[in-house]
Amino acid sequence: VVPTCERYAVRRLPFARLADGDVAFFERLMPGRVVTGEEEVKPFNVDWLKSVRGCSQLVLKPQTTAEVSQVLRYCHERNLAVNPQGGNTGLVGGSVPVFDEIILSTALMNQIISFDKVSGILVCQAGCVLERLNKYLEEQGFIMPLDLGAKGSCHIGGNVATNAGGLRLLRYGSLRGTVLGLEVVLADGSALDCLTSLRKDNTGYDLKQLFIGSEGTLGVITAVSILCPQKPKAVNLAFLGCQSFAKVLETFTTCRAMLGEILSAYEFMDEKCMELVERHLKLSSPVTDSPFYVLIETSGSNSTHDEEKLNNFLEQAMASGLVTDGTVATDDKKIKVLWGLRERITEALTHEGYVYKYDISLPVGKLYDLVTDMRARLGQSAKNVVGYGHLGDGNLHLNITAESYSHSLLDAIEPFVYEWTARCSGSISAEHGLGFKKKQFIQYSKPREAVALMQQFKAMLDPKGILNPYKTLPSAP
Repeated sequence: VVPTCERYAVRRLPFARLADGDVAFFERLMPGRVVTGEEEVKPFNVDWLKSVRGCSQLVLKPQTTAEVSQVLRYCHERNLAVNPQGGNTGLVGGSVPVFDEIILSTALMNQIISFDKVSGILVCQAGCVLERLNKYLEEQGFIMPLDLGAKGSCHIGGNVATNAGGLRLLRYGSLRGTVLGLEVVLADGSALDCLTSLRKDNTGYDLKQLFIGSEGTLGVITAVSILCPQKPKAVNLAFLGCQSFAKVLETFTTCRAMLGEILSAYEFMDEKCMELVERHLKLSSPVTDSPFYVLIETSGSNSTHDEEKLNNFLEQAMASGLVTDGTVATDDKKIKVLWGLRERITEALTHEGYVYKYDISLPVGKLYDLVTDMRARLGQSAKNVVGYGHLGDGNLHLNITAESYSHSLLDAIEPFVYEWTARCSGSISAEHGLGFKKKQFIQYSKPREAVALMQQFKAMLDPKGILNPYKTLPSAP
């Protein structure tokens, strides 16, 4: 992977360079949790997609908020840039350095602080892995309100910092609603304890919202208080084939009307996605020969009631020709297998060479038009142009693959993809954030005045600009 600063011709800001005295300070502060060896640091410098790479020489692994506070206070005084990093599963280059920023890893901040079974409120450190939290909660009869493909390695702090969406948003809403409180360390090392566990708190400005989705540029999230729903007693899954995107949309309308409160996910993928998942991951689909596939999940408290509702919906969908083929799963094993066909598309795409990834919100009716237009525009210059995503939330994942990275192909895609999205009043980032790769395109989704206000927030909370520099916002004029 070419270093990010070289590929994108970014200029290093005038931060201090790491000196031996700095390393010695951190080793005194957290002995045995300072990583300096070139090979040991390497995995922290490269993103999950292997598309961007930094040149950090130092990884710090604090265990407490107090340690994070001391690290940032020291870096602020020394003018050393810091790159906060969770599970490093981000897709927009936000979780790895651009130059030699110090990597502040939350990997060892993985303690569950408390869980209240009456209210369903979980309080934990930012480095807890999402899947581990979900397993812990399931034992108590609850689940996390979010679920995503990277759950085995992503951290809850990173999820909150990027306002991750995922597969349960249709049912439980976004993290902006389920996160009740945060503990955050600011750029100068001061700790902000807003770790409330109240559903209602109307005292002044809701400061936590500033940090949700701020991608580590305004503060480092160290702990989270989050509202967790009860584990549904009955989960059913339908995996269906549709002959056109118009039928996918009509199926969604029917499904929402007939399944109502038990509908928990509505995902779609095109036939090219299915072909790649089967070819590269050797998964096989029980439904074949369809231009589009739909995955519908219901979750409720009464299995007889839920199955009856789902069967009525499926009878209607088949009878009216919306769906040509399908299968239903009620046991955990089959449900996991069917979810795998959708969740592992990202993984399958990485086997195709270089992947250009776009995560976009659009009016649902226009969701697939962008894929069709992009295919026509790129023709033979791209290997694949595929579309899949959270249709229930109007969130398209447009992915374009090529044998290797090509600047001319990137020029053919961008800014066309963003202009197209802006014309439809969509968002150029539905759930992945802007990170490093998309920050200069923010104007396609936000007016100039809004961006200027964001820059003022950044300047106020991080006057030296040491927190996750080169990310999320274009440089202030």
